[in-house]
Amino acid sequence: MGAEGWRWTDAWIFVSLVIASGAGRQRRAPSSRRPEGVRLADVLSTADHLNRAIPERHEVEEAVRRLAGAGLVSVTDGWFRITAAGEQLWRSRPSAGLATTVDTVQGVLTRRHTPGAADWDLDEAEHAAAVQEYLKRSIPTPRRSPEPGGPARS
Repeated sequence: MGAEGWRWTDAWIFVSLVIASGAGRQRRAPSSRRPEGVRLADVLSTADHLNRAIPERHEVEEAVRRLAGAGLVSVTDGWFRITAAGEQLWRSRPSAGLATTVDTVQGVLTRRHTPGAADWDLDEAEHAAAVQEYLKRSIPTPRRSPEPGGPARS
């Protein structure tokens, strides 16, 4: 498929969306998941945990266009969702350890689906805000020392 085939970043974003949405939990009923989907900050957070890097705006935009065009994900009003076809792809993939899941999914995508070209844009400001939201919540809040005269801790 050459340059038009699935890219590693497509699989990375797909796996991140699956894990962030809870669709990766094999025994979890679809009705028990958040029906609205997940926000971009959640996808970025999971992607960072998988690959120790926050996806750049163009990486997310291109991957979502290709995945949505193939009918595997959807985005509505800023909510990212796995479609029934995307969930079927995830559940039917060969079992792999987390370290090789993205590579495994890229292989499954290559064998079973053709990348699409959905019309979807990710605004630079929206991506930057999602990155800031993720970074803000991932930095632990410093512990404060007890106030003088406050309750004693044992």
